[in-house]
Amino acid sequence: MRLVIQRVTKAVVKVGNKQAGKIDKGLLILVGVGKEDTRAQAEALAEKLSKLRVMADGKGKMNLSVSEAKGEFLVVSQFTLYADTSGGNRPSFIKAAEPALAKEIYEHFLAKLKENGVNVATGSFGDYMNISAELDGPVTIILES
Repeated sequence: MRLVIQRVTKAVVKVGNKQAGKIDKGLLILVGVGKEDTRAQAEALAEKLSKLRVMADGKGKMNLSVSEAKGEFLVVSQFTLYADTSGGNRPSFIKAAEPALAKEIYEHFLAKLKENGVNVATGSFGDYMNISAELDGPVTIILES
């Protein structure tokens, strides 16, 4: 799995004109699932993400987890995180999981995040989405299993 994590002051994801998910302070998480990824890897990344200390404390230092900062997660599936452009200018996505497996692992990842008591908003799996985000910092981190 690949996660691109961005600290935000607010973020919204829409499908067409309909809002699918919205958060205020927290983390926007783009999730890519690869062919070889497992539920166990999703659990490990959810655990890591829940404890990741990237939120600012009272002194502006990255010292708090999302739950400690009373923040939220906005989690959006994004198979394009597995783009491979080594063979030319047109990306190949052969390393991305097939939709059924990707959805299963993505939903397991969401369930594990929710178990940690933080509000989790989502996009709409497999749909074309528009995301608006106000980045904070900016802080952008990539996690992989």
